[in-house]
Amino acid sequence: MSHRIVITGMGMVTPVGHDVESVWKALLSGQSGSALTTAFDASTFPTKFSAEVKNYNLRDHISSCQDHCEALKGTSFVLGAAAQACRQAGIDTETDSPCDNIDRARLGVYLGAGEGSVDNDTFFESIEKSWDNENGQMDWPKWTAYSNENMRAYRELEQEPSMPSAHLAIFAGARGVVRSCLTACAASTQAIGEAAMLIRRGDADIMLAGGCHSMIHPLGVTGFNLLTALSRRNDSPETASRPFTATRDGFVLGEGGAVLVLESLESAKRRNAAILAEITGFGSSCDAFRVTDMHEDARGGTAAIIAALKDAGITNQDVDYINAHGTSTKENDSIETKAIKNAFGENAYKTPVSSVKSTLGHLIGAAGASELITCIKAIETGIIPPTANYNDPDPELDLDYVPNEPRKQAVVVAVNESFGFGGQNDVVIVQKYQE
Repeated sequence: MSHRIVITGMGMVTPVGHDVESVWKALLSGQSGSALTTAFDASTFPTKFSAEVKNYNLRDHISSCQDHCEALKGTSFVLGAAAQACRQAGIDTETDSPCDNIDRARLGVYLGAGEGSVDNDTFFESIEKSWDNENGQMDWPKWTAYSNENMRAYRELEQEPSMPSAHLAIFAGARGVVRSCLTACAASTQAIGEAAMLIRRGDADIMLAGGCHSMIHPLGVTGFNLLTALSRRNDSPETASRPFTATRDGFVLGEGGAVLVLESLESAKRRNAAILAEITGFGSSCDAFRVTDMHEDARGGTAAIIAALKDAGITNQDVDYINAHGTSTKENDSIETKAIKNAFGENAYKTPVSSVKSTLGHLIGAAGASELITCIKAIETGIIPPTANYNDPDPELDLDYVPNEPRKQAVVVAVNESFGFGGQNDVVIVQKYQE
């Protein structure tokens, strides 16, 4: 038996807000989450700014933090997002004896979760104190002795990308399928798509699906700067993320967490849960080309879009809105535009496309889930969020990118696209729920 998959809850923690409604308001107003980096001293880096989550406290979202006191930032963000989503869906996370009539053995978790930051101060200090300057090499026995004395076991454990899912399972009492994937920028879209497939084939009743990430730390920023992937518009961080424009020069690194409650239609009806939308299609592919480059013919992105449309049983003519990956890099925006044209043909010019990374920044592992929530809000409100900072169109990119201002338009079917390093492409299709 194939089960329909509906969404009954959603939550998010981002650089522009710590809940869905505040984030949605920021997206419609074009409020930027980007500013000079405060997480560490980035004054000597080529990119000195990022989109940080500000003034966040997990205790504002959950009543007991004792099981999560060692959690790193990304895990903390996704726990706050999950608390919002569970409350909306009517899933009890506050008592030892859940009163929500949910079989915890049929409740699962699937996150696209990024690796946590190393304990930077201790890590770098261990290298400094163990360097043998006279011989120009590391004194590894000295490093081992220092590290054993100063590094903390839980801090090392929490770096593992599986830990956010583990924390979320503890928080929700989820004893069903618990999984994690780390396919770069496509991770949380892949997690949502594969969680939906688990429900479709009957392996779970409910899945908490989404993602989290924070790479705003010295090693993360160094890596992206070396790849020349980040914008260096240090004189104007607020306008640095400008997808599909002629002057785009890289993405703005962000952080955050987002969770959606996916549920079989039968389970949602049995619990009398309010249904927000329905997931009808999922497509996944790999470019199998280069680690950081998309194939110039957009073969991977095209294949994922076409597969998602086929899975949903619709054509490109049925799509009302495309939430683009839209990173603000030269390569992504041009090749993603090509993928949309390949998959949509002439309808590409009739279908609105926007990128909310222009406001949020790039949340990496949390990007896809955050953007799927954007699609659901577009369906709910009949408003398409704009691509902010779209002031200098690229003449070679000629689709309707919904420049600068939100657009009132009925949205029944929305496509959410995520493309990640390694050539991973994942697309989820969400529709207005109808009996």
